[in-house]
Amino acid sequence: MARPRSDIGPRIVHAARRRFLVEGVDGASLRAIAHDARTSIGMIYYYFPTKDDLFLAVVEEVYVALLEDLESTLARTRAVVDRVRALYQRLGALTAHETEIVRLVLREALASPARLDRLIARFRRGHIPLLVDLVRDGVAAGVFRNDLPAGILMAAIGTLGGPAQILLGVLGAHLPAKMVPRADTRAASLVDVLLNGVRIRSPRPAKRGEG
Repeated sequence: MARPRSDIGPRIVHAARRRFLVEGVDGASLRAIAHDARTSIGMIYYYFPTKDDLFLAVVEEVYVALLEDLESTLARTRAVVDRVRALYQRLGALTAHETEIVRLVLREALASPARLDRLIARFRRGHIPLLVDLVRDGVAAGVFRNDLPAGILMAAIGTLGGPAQILLGVLGAHLPAKMVPRADTRAASLVDVLLNGVRIRSPRPAKRGEG
């Protein structure tokens, strides 16, 4: 008879997530994580040789599922603008759990160059190729400018879709409703900002014989 699958690994990951969110990766005690997970420090090292390995496991638990959604959202069979709008809608609908992990990633990436390097290496095998394809397709279709480096275009798309959505979500709880659109309606506005900017649009000059 096959041995039942152990749940020690997931218990450690979940305990670490709670500690990392409150105390940070460097501040969290492995002894406390082991206690919360009802196991030993030795078992933590068995599953996760370093604390950074444990941090990446915490991220991976959420990232894998999110990446599956993004692969569907950014499928190249869809028109470029539809893909951007769908991306912003998905990121605007992050669950509380997903938002916690995004904040954790941002905080820890800024705190540790080594962690940042490992995160980038993972993302280069994850959502970054999806954004690269989106940019290339957008330039080829004449949706995005072809005089800007691809990295600038990726940064613009990603910033409006990720950090901006998180910021709007936070502000929405503290500002009048008319100042911050609902999560289910602001994707179209963000796409408009991406494609047209925030400058006042000059009226179209009247052609000779008009008006």
